Amino acid sequence: MLSWDFCMHFYYTCLGHLRPETIHLIFASKYWLPELPGIEKIFSSEMTLASAWIHLLVVDLFAARQVFDDGLENEVETRHSVSLCLLFCPIGIVTHVITKALTKSAGTSRHGM
Repeated sequence: MLSWDFCMHFYYTCLGHLRPETIHLIFASKYWLPELPGIEKIFSSEMTLASAWIHLLVVDLFAARQVFDDGLENEVETRHSVSLCLLFCPIGIVTHVITKALTKSAGTSRHGM
C-alpha cells in the first residue's frame, strides 16, 4: 500500500501548479488539444515536473503490482511483464495479456491430448 506521506506529497505537488492559466497554456488551440509550446512551458516548472514524475512512478508501480498479483492468481509467468511495466507501462500490460492468453492456450492443448 502507498503511504499517506507519499499521497500527501503528490497532492501538494499537484495543487502547487494546477491553476486556470496553466490549463489555458496546455489547451491553447481552438480545438482544446494540447500543444507543444504550452506543455513545454508548464514542464519548465520544477513543481510540475516533480508531480508528473511521481504520477508516472505511482502508475507504473501500481500496474506492475496488478500484473504480478494476476500472475500469481492465474499461475502465469510475470517477470518480463513486471519489468516492462516499470520501464513502459502499456507494453508491460500488453505482454502480460499475451503471456496469459498463450499460457491458457498451451494449458488447454496439453490437457486435451
